[in-house]
Amino acid sequence: MPDVGGLWADLTDLVLPTGCAGCGRRDARLRQGCCPQCVRRLAALRPVPARPTPAPPDLPPCHALGPYAGPLREALLAYKERGRHGLARPLGGLLAEVVAASVGQARPVLLVPVPDRAAAARERYGDHLTRLARHAAARLRRAGWDVRTAVPVRALPRPDSVVLDRAGRAAAAQSAFRLRPGWAGRGAGGRAVVVLDDILTTGATVAAVSRTLRAAGMTPYGAAVLGATQKRRHR
Repeated sequence: MPDVGGLWADLTDLVLPTGCAGCGRRDARLRQGCCPQCVRRLAALRPVPARPTPAPPDLPPCHALGPYAGPLREALLAYKERGRHGLARPLGGLLAEVVAASVGQARPVLLVPVPDRAAAARERYGDHLTRLARHAAARLRRAGWDVRTAVPVRALPRPDSVVLDRAGRAAAAQSAFRLRPGWAGRGAGGRAVVVLDDILTTGATVAAVSRTLRAAGMTPYGAAVLGATQKRRHR
């Protein structure tokens, strides 16, 4: 059955007048959901290594497009929480740049998005990271990369990470994921496995997915995220 809810959200995002996803301006000319100024700011971001402190065990090398702030943060929130599904294509294209930086050179790649909880996917009319993964893969293929996507892991019910502290996120992630039937020992077929997430905070979620993938013989080469939170300094 087609995802009618998701399709309607996409059409609504394209048809109804709305503000810039990056800054909220409603009098701006929008290009793929953002005003020219926010497009320039997003285009200026370059993927860099990112690692939380302290990093959890089993966290693979991570790259992020930039800090979880400014137009990047607002565009992610608009896409993920406010139903702006039309942003999946430009955000997926940006995520493709992070994947390329994390792998280093064109080679066979398997993209594995962190799966949404079933309840969250229903609320968002589909798994938001799976959509981003599809667009990222399409962008990489146009650049000549051999890319596949897979969802070998499923998410179990758990508290929303937004309401948890660092210790709570780590505890929730420990038992948050399971391999789907038929994936145990299957392996990645020689492809570099890259875990995809939208935001890197404590790293607990990416580390937990990475541990689960190892059980299928799919040890991650790295992880690619759009935004990385920055630890606040306390005076």
